Amino acid sequence: ADGLHSDIKIAGCSDSYGEDVYTLGGEEVAYTDFNKKEEIYPQPPFVDGMNYPGAYENAVGTQQVCRTTLQNCRKG
Repeated sequence: ADGLHSDIKIAGCSDSYGEDVYTLGGEEVAYTDFNKKEEIYPQPPFVDGMNYPGAYENAVGTQQVCRTTLQNCRKG
């Protein structure tokens, strides 16, 4: 395909919630379901499946860093 595509990773947290999402060209490609403890790839059935090995574990690590940063910011 011609043209530019942008990929974005969004990660954020609070004391009780975490978010980790990958997008490509404005479309959600993958997100982490922390309740199910897995990476979800919401692709239509006609698309060959894709995955990012280690994505869930990476998201868990990102959440740990995010919560530590949040605690440090609160300390001032």
